[in-house]
Formats: sequence, C-alpha cells, structure tokens
Amino acid sequence: MENRQYKTKELFGRFLPYFKPYWKTMVFDLSCAGLTTLCELVLPMIMRFITNEGIRDVASLSMRTVGMMVGLYLMLRIVDCIAAYYMAGTGHIMGARIETDMRRDAYHHLQQLSNTYYSNTKVGQIMGRITNDLFDVTEFAHHCPEEFFIAGVKLIISFIILARINVLLTLIIFVIIPAMVAVCMKLNFRMRAVFRTQRHHIGELNARIEDSLLGQKVVKAFTNEDMENQKFESDNGRFLDIKRDSYHLMAQFNATTRAFDGIMYVSVLLFGSLFMIKGLVEPGDLVAFLLYVTTLITTIRRIIEFAEQFQRGMTGIERFLQIMDADIEIFDEEGAVELSSPEGEITFHNVSFEYPDDHNQVFTNLNLTVHPGEKVAIVGPSGGGKTTLCNLIPRFYDVTDGDITLDGQNIKRFTLKSLRRSIGIVQQDVYLFSGTVYENISYGRPGASKEEVIEAAKRASAHEFIMELKDGYDTYVGERGVKLSGGQKQRVSIARVFLKNPPIIILDEATSALDNESEWIVQESLEKLAAGRTTFVIAHRLSTIRNAEKILVLTENGIVESGNHEELLRQNGIYAELYNMQFRVK
Repeated sequence: MENRQYKTKELFGRFLPYFKPYWKTMVFDLSCAGLTTLCELVLPMIMRFITNEGIRDVASLSMRTVGMMVGLYLMLRIVDCIAAYYMAGTGHIMGARIETDMRRDAYHHLQQLSNTYYSNTKVGQIMGRITNDLFDVTEFAHHCPEEFFIAGVKLIISFIILARINVLLTLIIFVIIPAMVAVCMKLNFRMRAVFRTQRHHIGELNARIEDSLLGQKVVKAFTNEDMENQKFESDNGRFLDIKRDSYHLMAQFNATTRAFDGIMYVSVLLFGSLFMIKGLVEPGDLVAFLLYVTTLITTIRRIIEFAEQFQRGMTGIERFLQIMDADIEIFDEEGAVELSSPEGEITFHNVSFEYPDDHNQVFTNLNLTVHPGEKVAIVGPSGGGKTTLCNLIPRFYDVTDGDITLDGQNIKRFTLKSLRRSIGIVQQDVYLFSGTVYENISYGRPGASKEEVIEAAKRASAHEFIMELKDGYDTYVGERGVKLSGGQKQRVSIARVFLKNPPIIILDEATSALDNESEWIVQESLEKLAAGRTTFVIAHRLSTIRNAEKILVLTENGIVESGNHEELLRQNGIYAELYNMQFRVK
C-alpha cells in the first residue's frame, strides 16, 4: 500500500465521511459563503442602473435614489464582513477538527500494524504523513467546498444575469471559460505528480535527519560529520530540484491564467463596443459586463490559486490513506476470548516461520514444550531464530505453519491485549520513554499506586540508585533514557515488568550489553523476576544460564540440542563448543 496511487474520485469518496459529524457547521459555512457573494453580484447591477439612468437623464438621479443604492450596498457589506468572520474562524476550526480526527484514526491504525510494517517503513515517513501532510488537509477541508460553492454560485448567477442583458455577448465570454478550465486541469494533474514526489522526499529528508541525529554519537565517534553533511546536502539538493519543478509548473499555471484573463477582457471590450455601437447594449450594460467579467476572473483565479492548495490537500489525503490501507496482519480472531489467570505452559506444535516481507525461512517443524514455572534458556549462533521464536509467543509475528498453545489452547483464541498482558519482556536494547523514572516504571501497569511502583523498583534492585538521583522518582530520564547508565535503564525496565507481574517472562539478552558489575546486579534482579514464572532466556553470555532447568541450542536446522548445563557439556556438541570458547576468552 506504501506506493499505491488513488484516483481523485476515490480520494473524495474516502474523505467525505469525515465531514459527517460537522455537516451542520458545513451547511452554515456554505450559507455564509453564499452571503459573501452577494456584494460582488449586486454591485455590477447597481452600477448598471446608475450608469444607464445617468446617461438617459442625470437629473432623474436623486440623492434619495443614490442613498438607497449606497445603503443597500453598505448593508450587504456588513453582512459580508460578518459572514467572512465566521468562515475564517469557525470554518477553519472545522477543518482542524477533521485533521484531528484523521490523525487520531491514523495513529490508532499504526498501533495495530505489525513489526513487519515498521521494519520496512521509515519513522520519518510516518511522522511526515501524520503531521505535515495532514496540516494541508485543514486548509483543504475548509476551503475546498467553500471555493467550489462560491465559484458555482457566481458562474450560474452571473450567466443568468448577463444572458438577460445580451445572450450573444454572454456566450462569447462563457465559451472561453471551458477552454481555460481544460488547460488548467492538465497543468493541475502535472502539479499533483510533482507534489506527490515532493511529499515523499520530505519524508525521506526527515528520515535522514532523524537517523543522523539519533546516531550522532556514532557519527562523532567515527568522525563522519563530513560524510553525513554530504548525504544531507545531496538529499537537500534533490529537494530543491523538486521544488524548482513545482515552481516552474506554478509559473506556467499563472501565466496561462493571466493570458485567459486578457482574452476575456479583450473579448468584452471588442464585442461589447461593437454591440454598443449597433445599439444592442447600453453603456451601463457594458459596465456591468466588465464588472461581472472582473468578478468571474477573480473567482476563477481564486480557484486556480487554490489549485496548489487543492493538490497539496489531495496529496495529504492520499498519503493518509496509504497508512489506513496498510494491512493489519496481526489481529484478534473471530470469537477471541480474554485470557485470565494462565498457568504458563507453552507448546510449539510443528511450528514453521518465514518473514512475510522477504520470505526468509527461519525454522521448520519446530516442536517444544515449556512447563509452568520452568526456566528455559535458548542459545545458538546469530541468525538461528532465538529472538524470532520468542516473538511468536506474544504474536509480534504469526506462525507460518503449525500452532503455539498456552495451557493447551491456541494463542490465537485469546485477544491480543489479554495475551500480551500475560507476558513480560526485558530486552537488551531498553526503550525508556521521555519522562520521569516514575512514569517509565508505572508504564508497566497504568494506574498503579506509588507504593506499588516503589515496591517494584525495590524488587528490581533499582530503588537505591533512584533515590540517589537528583529528583528521585521524579528525575527526567531524557529521550530514550539517555541520562541513565545502561545498568540503570535495565533495572528500570525490570521494575516495569515487576509492576506488570505477568506469569510469562521473556528475557532477550538482557545483560549482554552491561559491564560485569551492572551485569551481576541486573542478573540478581532477573533471578527474582523469573522465580515462579514460565521464563524464556535468550542468552549470549552462557555463564548466566547455567542454572536453567532446560537449555536449548537453536540453529538454522531447528533445536539440535536440549538438556541442562551439565548434560550439554557431556554431549560435547555445539553448546560445549560455545561454552568452552567463552571460557577460553575469559
């Protein structure tokens, strides 16, 4: 769905339902738009009346008559100001509400997308789609119906009024309009293609900037600032080229509309003068024609100037729909039930898995049973599928074949929320949210009391170091927890899982990135966490899993060895080789 392109009709069809909650506001807004056109449509008729009366008999133009005309126009101007105020204020707020609704739907949909989507989509692109792209939708949602409604009213009423004055001159003027619209539409489609490319490149530029800034320590460590600058300059220059193309198209657009403006004015002056010489129109009629042509040109110019905004809005809607149409691959099966009080027995029955995007086969016909409260360690070479196997349990991915059961029931029978609520995960790459220590621990169970948060921190051996921080539990941890050490971040993440208190634990190389002292403290916390729970431990340092009830050696050929530490050493296989290698290094 990422690169899917939509027809204009489909874009409108998918966008219109967002107007439904605000249809009353829209109706009133269009009513005000109709009122704002009265001044422009009535003024030419007032000028026609005054001009013709003045030419026939200037003495017949009394101050009373002129006062009535001026009073009428002044009253219309007051109405115009009030209506314009509403359109500019409440109308724009309606557009902002529609934008907010769309961003909410996009965010909710993003929450349901699988790991596969995020593995193949840059965060900068996603951010651009739910921020910058939807900003343009605010203006589009407000101005699109307004501008087209006003243009339609002016065109229809102007045609009726002018046709009653002189049909032939009216037809001469209005026959130019379709040609003008046709040429401008052709340019519009070209502009839309350029704006689509521009939006995509903005996302790429955002992704480049985000990637460079988040990895700024690596950049500095390898003194690659110049290389990053060159990459940025290349992307930035490409963006300039795209903008240049769009501005050339806009220049063609403006030049074309000005040319048609001139054609319409020349037509009125030429044919209007000839008709006036022949007595087919009066001088006041010619004045009215010129004023109406000015009104029509102004209207058409506004539509044309709105074309850029229109295309930006349509591009924003299109990129929004590309998110909304991304498939939700992991979802609650029909009839899924809540998982309550699981014992924690997990069984893999002939499980095969390949990644859905690149169809890379990870393992085939894998069988495994883990009993309640049992601690199972998974070791093996990189790429053997250790993390993938554990990711199948909370359904971050779904198995390709076979099934996984929890307490004898297929995990697909349970709702995703209740299944994942029963599983706690501690990873090597700890993610802490920008906020305080307290907020990050309480994320494990929103609504938990302060006493419960503190107790979880104590059980994770984190309370002591937290109290030594400047503001204790209210200490700001920085983006991704950069203000804490690796061991501190890991203990906060363990406290978060303690607070969650799930019956199933997955420890994904939770200590491999820590120094010896931090590893010892964190390992002690993990032992407390694993006690009495079904635990999967993905281990790099084999010294941390010697007390596991069962150790599995997982390779690309599946589970090739199984047993406890002593049994596997006696087998003198892959595990023994890995263990002895680490021992020799030490």
